[in-house]
Amino acid sequence: MKKFNLYQLLKYCCILVIASITSCKNTTPPQWGSAEKYAVKDSVTIMAVNISTDVSARGPSAWVNYFENDPGFFMASSGMLVFKDYKTAKTFTLDTVAKNFKKIDLSWKNLKVDPLTATYASFGADFHEDILKANGKTLTADGYFTATAHFDGTRWRLRNMNWAMKTP
Repeated sequence: MKKFNLYQLLKYCCILVIASITSCKNTTPPQWGSAEKYAVKDSVTIMAVNISTDVSARGPSAWVNYFENDPGFFMASSGMLVFKDYKTAKTFTLDTVAKNFKKIDLSWKNLKVDPLTATYASFGADFHEDILKANGKTLTADGYFTATAHFDGTRWRLRNMNWAMKTP
């Protein structure tokens, strides 16, 4: 059996540690080909269509089904933070928006989806809303909507959103 002096032993241990660390490190990125990107783009596009359909059919409370129930959720509009988290968004949407707006017809135009990973994508679209208020008055809103979508293992949800309103 070969004897090691302290210097050789330390050198040998360092080489083993470095070899272990570098062998565990994945130096090649995971596969992210065009098929995966198209799948993400298609599924986020379907979610956007479903949002428009559900909000138009069931009213503003349908939005809550698309908010990600996560501490990182937030929503901004016209340069201001509107909802700091999921709980605030859910409560306000159900208790205030749903009671003040009887119906919303939401439509998207020029939808753009940018797949970022297999579980994240950004999307944006021009939007138009015809809103019937509880008092019978109607209003319209136009602007540009952006969001980060996240696949939570079951379905796509909105992690954050921004509504940029067009001025009349």
